[in-house]
Amino acid sequence: MADVNISATKRDEFGKGAARRLRRAGQTPAVIYGHGTDPMHLALPAQETFLALRQPNVLLHLNIEGESKPVLALPKQVTRDAILPIIQHVDLLLVKAGEKVTVDVPLHFTGEAERGNLVNVDLNSLSVLAPATNIPTEFEVSIEGLTAGDQVLVSDVKLPEGVEAAVDGETLVLNVIVAPVVELESTEDEAAEGEAADAGAADEDAEAGE
Repeated sequence: MADVNISATKRDEFGKGAARRLRRAGQTPAVIYGHGTDPMHLALPAQETFLALRQPNVLLHLNIEGESKPVLALPKQVTRDAILPIIQHVDLLLVKAGEKVTVDVPLHFTGEAERGNLVNVDLNSLSVLAPATNIPTEFEVSIEGLTAGDQVLVSDVKLPEGVEAAVDGETLVLNVIVAPVVELESTEDEAAEGEAADAGAADEDAEAGE
C-alpha cells in the first residue's frame, strides 16, 4: 500500500461558507475520528490530498499543527465535485499500527478463458480484514484456461499472510459460461429479403409513373 505524508491544520470554522472559503484558499476540509476520540476538524492541502487519494486505501501520515507526533489515518469517505477535479470533503478514520481494519481491495484479473467462453464477473473488489499499515494494493485472480462451468469463489483468492476475507468464502467472484452464438445466416437472409422487397417496391413505383 502507499504511504503519504501530509501536513494539516486544525480549523474552527464550519458550514458551507467556511468550506468554500477554505477551498478557494487551496485547502480541503476534512474530519478525523475513531478510537473513541472526539472528531477533529482539519484543513488539508488540496493538491497533495487530491493526488494522494487517487490511490485506493492510501495510509496518510498526518502532521497536524500542534500535535507532537504524526497521526495515521485512512480515507473513509471522499466527497468529490461532480464536474471539476476537486475534492469537496474527506472523512478520515484514525488507525494505529498493529490493528486490523476492514477495507475493499480491488481484484485484478489475469489471463484468458478458453476460446468460445464468456466470463461473468460478480465481484470487482474483495472486502478483507487487513493490517492498517499494510493493506494490499490488489489481489490477482487468474482466469487462464477456464472453461464453461468453472467458478472462482472468494475462498479461491490467494490472500497474503495476516489478511482474511470479510465475506463468506463461498461467495462467487466469477463464473464461466459458453459464449452465445450469433446466428449470422438468418440476419443475412432477412437483409436479402428486405433488399428484394425494396427493389420490388421500386419497380412498382416506376410502372405507376409510366
